[in-house]
Amino acid sequence: LPKLPQTVADVRTLYAPSDFRTTLLESIANATTRIYLVALYLEHDDAGRNILEALYQAKQQRPELEICVLVDWHRAQRGRIGAEATNTNADWYCAMAAQHPHLSVPVYGVPVNTREALGVLHLKGFVIDDTVIYSGASINDVYLHQHEKYRYDRYQLITNAVLADTLIDYIKQHLLIAGAVQRLDRDDRPKSPEIKNETRMFRFALRRASYEFRGKAGNDELAVTPLVGLGKQSILNKTIHHLMASADQKLTLCTPYFNLPALLVRNIIYLLRQGKQVEIIVGDKTANDFYIPEDQPFKIIGALPYLYEINLRRFLSRLQRYVDTGQLIVRLWKDGDNSYHLKGMWVDDQWQLITGNNLN
Repeated sequence: LPKLPQTVADVRTLYAPSDFRTTLLESIANATTRIYLVALYLEHDDAGRNILEALYQAKQQRPELEICVLVDWHRAQRGRIGAEATNTNADWYCAMAAQHPHLSVPVYGVPVNTREALGVLHLKGFVIDDTVIYSGASINDVYLHQHEKYRYDRYQLITNAVLADTLIDYIKQHLLIAGAVQRLDRDDRPKSPEIKNETRMFRFALRRASYEFRGKAGNDELAVTPLVGLGKQSILNKTIHHLMASADQKLTLCTPYFNLPALLVRNIIYLLRQGKQVEIIVGDKTANDFYIPEDQPFKIIGALPYLYEINLRRFLSRLQRYVDTGQLIVRLWKDGDNSYHLKGMWVDDQWQLITGNNLN
């Protein structure tokens, strides 16, 4: 893989969602050239309002700022699961735009497929000036720990001008120019069926799209490689597979949803048979963001955490002998009624996969 040089001093890791919230707000307030936010959703709640208001305030103070928000097209135009589609996030974006007619803070909807159930925008991360703030978190009260509950993710800040430019170029060249990608902060936006053909063409184009950059780093220095992928044969999926297989001593992986593809399970078994150690950190079923407490009305989506738990039990019973010897370690994350959304992979002390991919 081509690699970009990265200085150690320009990499920061945050360990708390509240720190992520304050850092994001501070970065927006101090931005001088550009702010690009990409998330599954920007929710109409206290945390979401604080972020969107901060964007408008930054634009007002520095009109030359380049600001762009991209969220999933379908998710923005419905209520939460089980709720009616009244006062959607898109309606709120329109209201905010109407309140600030002389300020441009465009919010784009990205339809990865013709229906939300078939695919969503999972390209998460923020670019502010030359810093990439990378997390699997979207923007709402729970992800940003605005009140009592939080959803734990991972939060990396990487300052690297070439990396930031590479991500922005991808957004401009493959997302913003696509006919399927439409402004959500406008009342005259089309209905989903009206852009069905554009959406299909867009999805086809995304399968071939990649980050374009010239790798200048060698193998004996700290480096970073941006990866993007859609489809089974994407460069991202291939890299996940090869990274797992390259472990010399230990593989550590995190996922909130234990639903590993057969290929990744085979990789784990291969490593265990070679005498290598595998550690998996997964959320308890009650820490799953789809979990519904027993005292609340049941919805079909609430079955998912139980299915993931069944998957985990079967996986462990199959590999119990490796658990007994300490070769296979599985840890369950649980902290009260908070939730777990952390994903990623560590290979020995050599490689780290910082990703929004759930490894499922």
